[in-house]
Amino acid sequence: MNWDPPASLQEYETIWRTWLPAMETGTDLHLVIRSASSRELLGVAGLHNIGLAELELGIWIKESAQGTGYGREAVAAVIRWASSRFGVAAFSWPVAEENVRSRRLAEALNGAIVGNIERRKYTALVYRIPAMSAVTET
Repeated sequence: MNWDPPASLQEYETIWRTWLPAMETGTDLHLVIRSASSRELLGVAGLHNIGLAELELGIWIKESAQGTGYGREAVAAVIRWASSRFGVAAFSWPVAEENVRSRRLAEALNGAIVGNIERRKYTALVYRIPAMSAVTET
């Protein structure tokens, strides 16, 4: 997910429309994260590089819902589902070095830093997270 949120709904529409071709070809999947009780939109989870040996995770949780456990629940659910569906051994997850919450989440799912990527506005640490069969949820 991008570092800066879109400035408007129109800008966001431009972004999500770029996701459609990859979803149609089956290489990417974008999932809406909603509250079970209120159905409120909480964020988006992404699964990328479907078809490769290691799938890439991505997540965005709106600020008011951060720190509530929704992100962990969503990422764990995606890992659990994709582990059985695609039979991969692990997932990669690029996380902004400054994003302490996401780094803690990756580490809580047994993620280990395996490299980094220089992005336009930040350095991303790349975590490797084992498939759910090897992940112990706490």
